[in-house]
Amino acid sequence: MMRNVHEPSRFLMLQGPHGPFFRQLGDMLRLAGAEVWRVGFNRGDEFFWRRRGYIPFTGRPEDWPAHCATLFENLGITDLVLYGDSRAIHAAAIAEAKQRGITVHVFEEGYLRPYWATYERAGSNGHSRLMSMTVNQMATALARFEMDLPRPPTHWGDMREHIFYGALYHFLVMARNGRYRSFRPHRGITVGEEFRLYLRRLLNMPVHRAERWTTTFRIKNGRFPYHIILLQLEHDASFRAHSDFSTMAEFVTVCLEEFARGAPTHHHLVFKSHPLEDERAALAATIRAGSRRLGIASRVHLLRGGKLARVLDGARSAVTVNSTAGQQVLWRGLPLKAFGRAVYSKPEFVSDQALAEFYASPRRPDARAYRTYRHYLLETSQIPGGFYSQRGRRRLLRQVVDMILAPDDPYDALSAGTAAPRQQLSVVD
Repeated sequence: MMRNVHEPSRFLMLQGPHGPFFRQLGDMLRLAGAEVWRVGFNRGDEFFWRRRGYIPFTGRPEDWPAHCATLFENLGITDLVLYGDSRAIHAAAIAEAKQRGITVHVFEEGYLRPYWATYERAGSNGHSRLMSMTVNQMATALARFEMDLPRPPTHWGDMREHIFYGALYHFLVMARNGRYRSFRPHRGITVGEEFRLYLRRLLNMPVHRAERWTTTFRIKNGRFPYHIILLQLEHDASFRAHSDFSTMAEFVTVCLEEFARGAPTHHHLVFKSHPLEDERAALAATIRAGSRRLGIASRVHLLRGGKLARVLDGARSAVTVNSTAGQQVLWRGLPLKAFGRAVYSKPEFVSDQALAEFYASPRRPDARAYRTYRHYLLETSQIPGGFYSQRGRRRLLRQVVDMILAPDDPYDALSAGTAAPRQQLSVVD
């Protein structure tokens, strides 16, 4: 589809992160001269927009692809903006957009989280352009310019905001969703159950904090070498779409059995749960039962949430499906075994050893190659900021609006020399 460069861009936004980020992004795009519409699929989407251009979709899920095509046609859409590319409504919209030559803008949690957010075009995670790039290609793109490795932003915490916005969103969908009676959540459980899990997590935070402190103290002060298992949310789109496991329990069982078979008997295993784990998958019970069955219960630990860095620095190695936390492992030069498809699944970084062999004698990654890879991401798709805290959104919007309006995607912009330099943060940011 050809469009006149003098015509304003016409954006259609679908579901975004919980909270006001998409509303603020839409405001900035309008200030830049674009026209913006937002499709809402439930009361939570509607509440967090509260701007003109809102289009409620109240039909059945099976009616969405045809309705989406009609919106593209009637509104003359040039750009599609969404958060995550794997949920069914987004996958259908992306397929239709690509057929029409519409530019697809995808936001995701940062590949190098927690201090960055991800912005790409056409796809993210297993659909990202990074999947087909080699480290040598990245090094070539970086070599054309004199650039220092960007520093991490000043710290901002948005976990509380993330949980709060999630709880509010699901409450609105549960209690105020009358006009969206055909809405179906993409995570496989009812909205009421989702809200209950968020509320339980908020109420249990003090208990889990105390338990986490005790377990962390035991691990850090133990004399044993240990390997970390990076658990993920079972309903996470990246886990479901880009791995061969159907449940996290399957992954846990493999990790336990291969540890019992291959690890030295003085080594321990630490399962690190995702910071937003809500226990819908009962992984704690799976870990306890499996470790007892294998006779290794005294060597297995479960760490609920918290900061990974507190235990990662002393680890022997790490294992994951395709968690973005694998990037923290590689940054420290630790051996990493990954089972799923991830943007960092490069032969220079990720071990191809069988898991039992990996536990026995893990091979270290090529640290120099990983620094090149990380530098490339920081100069392209990783934007300082975040979706949930006010400070994080402010920092993210300062840079990403111009990137959305640019003719080139972040990777082509770097190669073409048109990428804007990354601004360093001060304490006031």
